[in-house]
Order: sequence, then C-alpha cells, then structure tokens
Amino acid sequence: MASFSTCDSKIIFFFFGLRAACLSLCLVGSVAELQRFEHPPKADGSLSFLVVGDWGRRGLYNQSQVALQMGLIGEKADIDFVISTGDNFYEDGLTGVDDPAFNESFSNIYTAPSLNKQWYNVLGNHDYRGDAEAQLSPVLRKIDSRWLCLRSFIVNAEIVDFFFVDTTPFVDDYFTNPKNHTYDWRGVTPREDYLSNLLKDVDSALKDSSAKWKIVVGHHTIKSAGHHGVTQELVTQLLPILKANNIDFYVNGHDHCLEHISDTHSEINFFTSGGGSKAWRGDVKWWSPVELKLYYDGQGFMSIQMTKASADVAFYDVFGNVLHKWSLSKHLLSATDRTFTYA
Repeated sequence: MASFSTCDSKIIFFFFGLRAACLSLCLVGSVAELQRFEHPPKADGSLSFLVVGDWGRRGLYNQSQVALQMGLIGEKADIDFVISTGDNFYEDGLTGVDDPAFNESFSNIYTAPSLNKQWYNVLGNHDYRGDAEAQLSPVLRKIDSRWLCLRSFIVNAEIVDFFFVDTTPFVDDYFTNPKNHTYDWRGVTPREDYLSNLLKDVDSALKDSSAKWKIVVGHHTIKSAGHHGVTQELVTQLLPILKANNIDFYVNGHDHCLEHISDTHSEINFFTSGGGSKAWRGDVKWWSPVELKLYYDGQGFMSIQMTKASADVAFYDVFGNVLHKWSLSKHLLSATDRTFTYA
C-alpha cells in the first residue's frame, strides 16, 4: 500500500480545496445568471402583448372592469402574452402558496379567453411585504399555468428581448425606514452582493442581445410625474446601464396611473402602466411638456404590437377608450447602427 508524507498530504488537500473553490465559483455564476425563456412571435414575425400593473385587489377598485377591457382588446390584438409590472397582490402580497388571494385576485378575474396566455410577472414592493417566495413557487404554476414570476429573468421573442428586473431591493427606504411593514428579504440579502450581481447580469445580458428591440421591465419608476415620482436609486444605478446598451423602452408600474415620457438625453421611452385597480386621482407633479406625452390619473392598461421594423403603443382607460397612441419605426440596420422614425 502506498504511503503519503505530510508534504504529500498538504499537496492533496490543496488540490481538492482548489477544485472545490473553483466548483463553488462556477455554481455561484450559474445561479446568478438570469434565467431565459423562449416565446416565439407569430408566423408572420409580429408580436402583441398587454401590460398591466398594481392590480391585485380581488376585483375591487375597478380591477374587474379593467380585466374586462383587457379581454376585449386582447382578442382584437390577438395578443401573445401579458406582462405584469408588479404589486400583484394587495396590501401585503401572498401569505403562502395556498393563499386564496391568488385565485380571488388573478385566476377568477382575468377569465377572458384572450387572456388565457402566458403571464410574465415581476414583484412589486407590496409583494415583498408578504411571502415573496410564494409568488416565485412552481406550485402557483400548477394552480394556474399562465403564472410565471421570477425575481429577474429574460424572455427571448426573436425580434425583441425582454429583461425583467427586480427593482424593489434597490430602494433604500424599504431597508432603512420600513415603517410598520415587514419585508421578505430571503434570497436578497446580503443586499450589496445581490444588487451588484444583478446589475452585472443585466448589463451582460443586454450587451449579448442581438434582438432588434430591447425592452426592460421593472416595478419601480425611473421617470414619472406621479405620486412616487423618480426612483433615484434606479436613476443612479440602473439607468446608466440602460443608456449604455441602447434599450428602447423601460416599462414599469408603482405609480397608479398611465404615462408615456420620452428622454431628451437618450432614445429611451418610459412607459408607466400601473392602473390595474386603485388609481390616485389628481396626484401629479409637474414634468417638462417636451418629454411628457401622456399622463392619465385613472385606471387602465397598455398594449404594444411589434414587428422587426415597428412598434405601436396604445393606452386604454377602464372603458376601453384609447387615451394615447404612439408609433416608432426602426430601419432594419445593425443593432449598433440604428435610426428611428417617430410618429
């Protein structure tokens, strides 16, 4: 039998220790990488979807009426999926995977055949006040197969890449001044590492994207004339990455209104769709009229229809009336040599 000296043992332990460390780093990298989902466009290359946010109130505050109009518009537009910008369940998220609020605020409300499509959801600050991980659980997907919610993820739809970003952990007040609220930070702490990794992953994914369109979805506002206004933490940390990677749209909820704000310093357009239920009438701040294309302080939602060359955006109120339409045409050049025509 072979014998080992003390020196040999040290070498062997060093080798296995180094191998374990490398494996650990690989696992961390793989966990941190944003999960990707494929959602191909229609056969003609087009894509159509609805966006709604701040909705989960068991049908109250006109949630059911908004859902009705979503179903009608969804049928006309032949939508492929629905995006939720967060605050999916009020006031304090879900208590667990067996919380009846999931059915009472989601499955039993959005019943139109046209809404029987995949829903891509992000978490809002109210969702973090409950059992945040319940909304991420595959158990809910078994209850209602339309439901897909992760902290941050990517949807590849060939002509467009969607980057869903978990914005709640960016906001300092939720950590330093939570008032009487309790937030579920499992999976987020240590916060500094979580945010650092998330920003790196988003930046890397945006850089790697070869899609003609890039859309980033988060709960919190970057530009808003509404109640919450600008989320400074996102302006400081996330916005520079979005600008550097030439994204087209940033879509959010949080403020209970409908907004379209352009940016005089970049080609990004900012859309707020937070009118899924309770709205805040008259709660509006001044914003430069050069940038503010729409501000509506009532309930509603938005639709986006896209091809490789164009995007058509529309906002609807609780009665299905069109509040605002806007179109963007993109010449089919390379991703780094893009020109735009606004309508």
